[in-house]
Amino acid sequence: MVVTTMGVPDETGADPRGPADPCGDPFLRTRFAIPTLPATYLRRDRLLGHLDEAPRRPLTVVGGAAGAGKTLLVADWAAAHPGRVAWLTAQMAGKGRGTFWAYLLQALRLAGVTLSDEVGLPAEAGRVDDALLTRLAAELSAREAPVTAVIDEYDRVTDPEIADQLEFVLRHAGPGVRLVLVTRTEPLLPLHRYRAAGAVTEIRNDELAFTPGEAAELLALHGLRLPADEVTALLTRTRGWAAGLRLCALAAQGAQDPRTYLKEFEADRTTIGDFLLAEVLKRQRAETQDLLLRISVLDRFCPALVDTLTGRADAELILTGLHRENAFVEDLGHSWFRLHPLFRDILRAHLRARHPGLETELHRRAAAWLRHAGPLGETLEHAAAAGDWETAADALVGDLALGELLTGPRAEALAELFSALGPEPRTPATDLVRAALALSRGDLDRGLPPLERAARALTAERTGDPAAARLGCALLHTLAARLTGSPARAETAARQAAELRREIPAPLLDRHPEPAALLRTHLGAARLWAGRYAEARAALTAVADTGRTAATAQALALLALLDHLEGRPGRAERRALAALSGADRPGPAVPPGAGLATLVLAAVAADRDEPDRAEAFLAAPADARGDPVTEAERAIVTGRVRLARGDTEGALEAADRMALTEETSPWAEAHTALVAAGAHLAEGRPELAVKLLTDPPGEEPLCLVGAARAELAAGRPANAAELLDRIPPHHGLGPLVTVSAALARAQWYGAEGDPAARRRLVAQALREARRERLRRPFREAGPWLPPLLATMPLRALAEGWLLPGAPRPDGTGRADEPPPVVEELSGRERDVLVRLADMMSTEEIAADLYVSVNTVKTHLKSAYRKLSVNRRHDAVRRARELGLL
Repeated sequence: MVVTTMGVPDETGADPRGPADPCGDPFLRTRFAIPTLPATYLRRDRLLGHLDEAPRRPLTVVGGAAGAGKTLLVADWAAAHPGRVAWLTAQMAGKGRGTFWAYLLQALRLAGVTLSDEVGLPAEAGRVDDALLTRLAAELSAREAPVTAVIDEYDRVTDPEIADQLEFVLRHAGPGVRLVLVTRTEPLLPLHRYRAAGAVTEIRNDELAFTPGEAAELLALHGLRLPADEVTALLTRTRGWAAGLRLCALAAQGAQDPRTYLKEFEADRTTIGDFLLAEVLKRQRAETQDLLLRISVLDRFCPALVDTLTGRADAELILTGLHRENAFVEDLGHSWFRLHPLFRDILRAHLRARHPGLETELHRRAAAWLRHAGPLGETLEHAAAAGDWETAADALVGDLALGELLTGPRAEALAELFSALGPEPRTPATDLVRAALALSRGDLDRGLPPLERAARALTAERTGDPAAARLGCALLHTLAARLTGSPARAETAARQAAELRREIPAPLLDRHPEPAALLRTHLGAARLWAGRYAEARAALTAVADTGRTAATAQALALLALLDHLEGRPGRAERRALAALSGADRPGPAVPPGAGLATLVLAAVAADRDEPDRAEAFLAAPADARGDPVTEAERAIVTGRVRLARGDTEGALEAADRMALTEETSPWAEAHTALVAAGAHLAEGRPELAVKLLTDPPGEEPLCLVGAARAELAAGRPANAAELLDRIPPHHGLGPLVTVSAALARAQWYGAEGDPAARRRLVAQALREARRERLRRPFREAGPWLPPLLATMPLRALAEGWLLPGAPRPDGTGRADEPPPVVEELSGRERDVLVRLADMMSTEEIAADLYVSVNTVKTHLKSAYRKLSVNRRHDAVRRARELGLL
């Protein structure tokens, strides 16, 4: 590159100190100087590579917002360019065409471009002769080596005539000149023609934005080394804006704790704020400044919304112009825009300082417009910011989104948003929101009064269309009935809700399936509390089968408990795990359903005599809501685990923790009695155990088994037989019930002197329990069982899962132990094998697991390979040998 010394005549004889423009003023040398790079400048090779294409194309445009790093990037490239580079900062463009061309001609001469006297100089500040431009283009086209002309701040060229003249010279100079424009706005040139011809290189805002790697390097140049996640957070806030990153880094250097500063800095109180106010806001017209200040309250906006805030009708034109000018207004597509986050923060602070009180009014206007034309979330945020709780509550209730306060990914955010809602205003919608907030925490004392107040107001209200509010009221009444243990009230509220759904437009119901799903879930829980298992399963299955709403995890957890209460721990475990995987989404720390699902897993672990695992599940965080179903299950499982540990006093204490409810739950009462009876039986009080299990629980199968065991312990085998005969037929009972019943009857046969029948029933129990790994019924059977299990062939049935295997001759393990599986079975493969062992067909397995037949076949093929078998029967046998079933 040819470097000239300012103030010294160059090879053309031109003197930069001499007069230049038609007014006779001397040239300002700073207009021709390539900017000096700061010591902390970061060279960005990926962008320099783009600029290296400039010599092969006549035009290069580097366009971006103020502070995007345009000028320094081109200066870095120009300083290293091997050819002649003429640099012009176009701050004089507003002084007339003649002045602009005089400066550009001088920039060319200073770069070592020889121009003849025939080219001449503009004679007037406001015009330039066409002949001068023609001669200039001709002489440039004759050059052997092209010259690169860089025009910085080209956005100052607002005269279309100058743009036309520049395009004329560029077109006719041919390969003799390459033009590089550095601009904030779209340049006044026919770029479409250059783009169509592939004759332009463009670097825009998106490319100028710093990448994470570049940002980390830039911060390191300032002595700041941040973890990757903190760099990413800073990039998100600055959108990779070069000036923002540099100013942040410079300010952080002087901070006592740079890392904390970069996390918490407030843009409006830093040099970033001064930069954006001076370089962006104050360069706009008064009406544009007013618009920018007003839209700063919005995270995103469209022209119609902006017009609502300004009271004018020019938003579309202004927003389009601001985006085109790279004035920190980003186009999101479909006529929606947003402000750069830092610019928005600064404008908000400026709005508060210049127009105190206006921010609240702007939020109110935005909420009113969005209520009818925008997303619910944005409506709520603006209404809350304006303190307009009536609009916020009306929007939430009217959009059938009241249930989102109870469960789902937005529950915590909505609860936080409405946490500032005070005792006023008192409308049906605000009262419903207050009730939902309280009931979501299980706070009946705070939730029921506003719910009843809203119900009375809605009953009296005959104007308007309060159907959505009445449906929300019915939903909350169903939840309240569930929490108070009142199935009858839940049924009444659910019937009211079904009638109200007919009054609501079908499209609105289709967009919001959550209320119906929550209603069925709460109704299913209430029916479960009442012991109406079939009706509960019907309601809950309807929710679980859709899988579309946040209530799905709750429904699956309740279905898991139903499975366990019916004595099917394996199925209960699978549903509980499905509930937990469905609850593993953004939202509350313990989503509704997760706590109950964890308790079901604890109960299954107790069935399998795994007290450590059960206690780990019991220690998991609990749901905040005091659901009686969940609380009852927690008390029952806690008592069972303490009983397994030999802590009979602790078991009795846990069984005595039943919540007070309007109606008694038959299964909760029965299973609590089982825990207490087990403690009394362990303490040698069989009479008390019999009384507990035969008075209130009635015909619960496990209670009949427990009472029979107590009668046997009391020496009354006839009573035991009568109780066992009352257990329903085998069909429909889960393995936990059938295994426990078989062991109790085996004990009775032993008391009656029939050892063969006793052994047959124990063998039957072992075979059925092995599939589910049910160990606890054998531990609780009594001292008569262990000696029997030590005899063959019962020992062979119990080894490997209930009893330790027999040692090898060399003492290293089981003599008949099959070779281990080379590759571990997946959870899904084991699920398929469990059903295979139950003699289910491929189609039945697919239906039970909610997967396709082909998927089942794929799992089977993989399991066969891992087990080294090729038939169904062999796979089941091999899996049992390995203790996998």
